[in-house]
Amino acid sequence: MRLKWLGWAGVELEVGGATVVVDPLQDAGAVFAPLGEQAAGTPLPRVVPPSPGTAVAGLVTHLHRDHADASALAAALEPGAPVLEPLAGGGDKLDDLALAQAEHELTAAGLDRRRVAPWESVTAGPFTLTALPASDGVGDPQVAWLVQAGGVRVLHLGDTSFHGYWWRMAHRLGPFDVVLVPVNGAVVSFPHRQPASPLPVALDPEQAAIAAGILGARQAVPIHAEGYEVDGVYQPVPDAAKRFATAAAQRDVPVRILDPGETIEISASETHHPTGNETLDRP
Repeated sequence: MRLKWLGWAGVELEVGGATVVVDPLQDAGAVFAPLGEQAAGTPLPRVVPPSPGTAVAGLVTHLHRDHADASALAAALEPGAPVLEPLAGGGDKLDDLALAQAEHELTAAGLDRRRVAPWESVTAGPFTLTALPASDGVGDPQVAWLVQAGGVRVLHLGDTSFHGYWWRMAHRLGPFDVVLVPVNGAVVSFPHRQPASPLPVALDPEQAAIAAGILGARQAVPIHAEGYEVDGVYQPVPDAAKRFATAAAQRDVPVRILDPGETIEISASETHHPTGNETLDRP
């Protein structure tokens, strides 16, 4: 399997000319645009586009705008390919305020959207795509995505916070050849989530290293790392990727820091735990 890093949280995985994209981002400036002048000058992550028209599925970990860019997904997908996303949260308009921008754009793009529950699997082309538990730091619906093909397993953690499902994920579906781990540990203060919490809404570098170690990552790639900072609204950890590499080394987790557009080849691990009946395959 070939992995191409697209920047921020985006990744493209390729097998035999078919691709899957996870959380591709095309318009990085749109993410905090609703804040207007308050977000002026925020540093933007560098992103690159996925291959056009080759994706047999687009995977979305959650409907925050930096992970659910309708234009990036539409450009990547082959005709008729679905977008797979987590189950709806069932909230009212205030509950779902952070989802409104992506929801509107995805609906306007006319994409074939399908909701997948944690532990469910979907087959698309040569890939088996499994939604796994994740914990969103502000309580919005989120999943991690496991992409499997040819014995290779790549796990994308979205921008999850720390949770207790790591051991189940490792036991049922590990070991994982590559784990893409969010590391920026952002502390946020959003108007619809008040009073604000001083705790990070995504894994910070040290938490990310612990999670990667529990998951048994053969190689960890830091994501959701450099870019975006809005004073009083979104405060990430500085130098997050480097801090993660240092913390991971202390836990004997190999780390590869990629530049946007960089590609690596992934080979299958020698051992794998059978899944039994833990996932539900769907056409």
